[in-house]
Amino acid sequence: MKKVWLGSLSFLLGIALVGCGSGPSQSRFRVVNASPDAPNLDIFLDGVRIRADLPYRSGIAYQKAQPGSRHLLMNSTGTTTALLDLATTFNAKQDYTVLAVDLLASIAPLVLTDDNTAPSSGNARLRIVHAAPSAGPVDIYITAPGADISTATPTLSGVAFKSVSDYMTEAAGTYEMRLTPAGSKLVIETGTITLTDGQVRTALTLDAPLGGFPFSVLLLQDLK
Repeated sequence: MKKVWLGSLSFLLGIALVGCGSGPSQSRFRVVNASPDAPNLDIFLDGVRIRADLPYRSGIAYQKAQPGSRHLLMNSTGTTTALLDLATTFNAKQDYTVLAVDLLASIAPLVLTDDNTAPSSGNARLRIVHAAPSAGPVDIYITAPGADISTATPTLSGVAFKSVSDYMTEAAGTYEMRLTPAGSKLVIETGTITLTDGQVRTALTLDAPLGGFPFSVLLLQDLK
């Protein structure tokens, strides 16, 4: 059954230049709670809480951090129960997105290296992350709104859970993004993406809260 999802893609997350430290060599990172049945999260960097009570389908804006070895901890809110305990390395002048993904029983970190280079004039750049554990492998179509996909070739084919696409350059405009099970034309999620000149965006496919259908897409604001 085709699910029509009204409006723009959900929960646009802005970038704020806040956090610890300063200077041109700083790293930046953000965290997204993408685990559908996990509790809300308290986020700690090197023992300092940087966000409390982060719900599913939400994220923190980019935070500055000193480059080097960092310790990122995600606890069930209000407890000392660590759901994710990640030792990672941030490089200077590099942006990162850290996702808490999968169902709670298999929750894991997915660390993305972000490229917030501005696109050429008149264009936007879009990256897609398959973060919906219940959807299985999917084909993804990015087309003009209402375009017939019955004979169309997917923009991305056979995308496995936790796969991350390259950044795609698209002309500024309005597009429809549709997901189907791999090899099928049965639409299981559809939504509208509006991209404007100079933007960089990351789109996450997600389960419903607690897992499963209906699926949705969360659009993160990377640049502009």
